[in-house]
Amino acid sequence: MSKLVPENHPALHAIAEEISSEEFSNGTVKKILKNMREALHTYKVDGFTAVAIAAPQIGISKRIFIIEDQSKDRDALPTMVAINPVILKFSKKTHEVGEGCLSIPEYYGLVRRSTNVTIRAYDENGKVFERGAGSLLAQIIQHEYDHLDGILFIDRAEKIWHKDELDREKKKLKKAEKAKKIKEPA
Repeated sequence: MSKLVPENHPALHAIAEEISSEEFSNGTVKKILKNMREALHTYKVDGFTAVAIAAPQIGISKRIFIIEDQSKDRDALPTMVAINPVILKFSKKTHEVGEGCLSIPEYYGLVRRSTNVTIRAYDENGKVFERGAGSLLAQIIQHEYDHLDGILFIDRAEKIWHKDELDREKKKLKKAEKAKKIKEPA
């Protein structure tokens, strides 16, 4: 079974190699995808499930990422296999978004991302596709694409929190909301 590699693993900090046509035909791509899916589907930390993974996160320095939403509490994101992806277009409009990462589970950060992107890649059968994405899907594509260039979200983050800090902040907010409800007349 494939496992996530630690944050200091060289594959997480290097530019990944492109998949060759031979790797499509000799079964290498299918094997890598199987290993990535295993790691993605077995990830559960603090009740969170994973939505995407890049090959470098399991120690394979190849230009592949997948999006397979495991969440049950919102509309599912579309499933996508992106091999040798290229982001053709980034929107000029950006926003700050919260991010976490399977490779750095103890931290969260605020990252500036384009609100929309257009990507071109190959699917798992070697067929080229192009698609646009906005909102959360655009954010995930940019995050996973960064992994293929050896960039972690903490390298881009404008602010980083340890998960214990976030837990304390959440408790403070809940306490303040509860106090506010008590003070409000019925």
